[in-house]
Amino acid sequence: MTTTLTRTLKLPSLVLFGLAYLTPIIVLGIFGIIAETTGGAAPAAYLVALVAMLFTAHSYGRMAVAHPVAGSAYTYVRRSIDPRVGFLVGWAVLLDYLFLPMVIWLIGGSYLTAQFPGIPIGVWVVGFIVITTLLNILGIKVADKANYVLMAFQLLVLVFFVVLAIGNVVSANGAGGLSSGQPFFNSTASFTTISAGAAIAAYSFLGFDAVTTLTEETINPRRTVPRAIMLVALIGGGIFVAVSYVTQLVHPGGVFEDSASAASAIALQIGGQLFGAVFLAGLVVAQFASGLAAQASASRLLYAMGRDSVLPKAVFGKLSEKFHTPVANLVITGIVGLIAIFLDVATSTSFINFGAFTAFTLVNASVVFHYVRQRRAGQQLNPVSYVVVPVIGAIICAYLLSQLDSNAITLGVSWLVLGVVVLALITRGFKASPPETTATEKATVEAAA
Repeated sequence: MTTTLTRTLKLPSLVLFGLAYLTPIIVLGIFGIIAETTGGAAPAAYLVALVAMLFTAHSYGRMAVAHPVAGSAYTYVRRSIDPRVGFLVGWAVLLDYLFLPMVIWLIGGSYLTAQFPGIPIGVWVVGFIVITTLLNILGIKVADKANYVLMAFQLLVLVFFVVLAIGNVVSANGAGGLSSGQPFFNSTASFTTISAGAAIAAYSFLGFDAVTTLTEETINPRRTVPRAIMLVALIGGGIFVAVSYVTQLVHPGGVFEDSASAASAIALQIGGQLFGAVFLAGLVVAQFASGLAAQASASRLLYAMGRDSVLPKAVFGKLSEKFHTPVANLVITGIVGLIAIFLDVATSTSFINFGAFTAFTLVNASVVFHYVRQRRAGQQLNPVSYVVVPVIGAIICAYLLSQLDSNAITLGVSWLVLGVVVLALITRGFKASPPETTATEKATVEAAA
């Protein structure tokens, strides 16, 4: 008898999972970077990113209807466009997973260094890596209930932050100070700077599509999953725009003593020493938990690809006999994380977004390919839903991809070139289809849970 996943999840559970995956407090973690990049128009950047994500969320929803299995960008592109293109999308997403723990540890380290300037950031980053790697090797995971507790704590900190920020603005400028267009556009902001900020702001949205990996455990997935994807993107985006708006009102412009830890200084300004300490603790705890899950996810992704011989099986496809965890992969992700010592938050975040925008662009394109294939098969689909919307989404994502840091684009393109070489090797010169990593997405979700 074949064991299958049990369909128990409904819409509220999927939305909560997606929002927990987003880590809402991250909007404050990178606020200073976005405000600096945009010239004091952080909420405008988040609004542009939200629009891009909604178009892309629609495309993920269409693909979830067409392929109601535990998959995501890799599966959708593989089945709708071509297995080789799907492999390259999976390869691009691998860049996200490898660098995501590094960015999380770097953000946490930046805030701790601002609080304790006598301790170099490298000490904090190494501390994060060592503790997180040891815990993951031992097989300790963050349980679902702990995720929801953490989610509640983050939202509580965000609510207090917003309330204190509103009080600060009203105290300084009266109630009228709460309605200002300056955070969306001002003399130091432009379409170019806002676009560049949106390219970074997209980092906050990473994971909105994670609910697609729970398709096989969802009741009525063809209806529920698309709705959940849209709601996660919309609610998450609403939180990001609102929080960055009031924060930008408290601190107009994009000039900070230290943009990497700007929100910590603002928390101190609006709430005093006590709230400043609570805010720092909340952010660091959230970053630690996120880093734990991200490193576990990256190691499981590497393991799944190694087990399926997409990557060298002798290195990546092995589990520890003692701990039953992919120890080599955890060590590799920890070593990659050390690069954080030599990078800033803006550049490292751009690395992550290169893989994300590549995947988003091709998921939008896969909807159009699906439309063409179905039309040839005699099935009529709505051309607005399956052509117009995804084409717009692809154009927006491709444009934001072009606005990333030049170093990120160089690294991303180099990574894709390496992916082409790997693809050529495992397909004997592109003559065969690449191995299918059917377990990849499921393993990733189990690790993140």
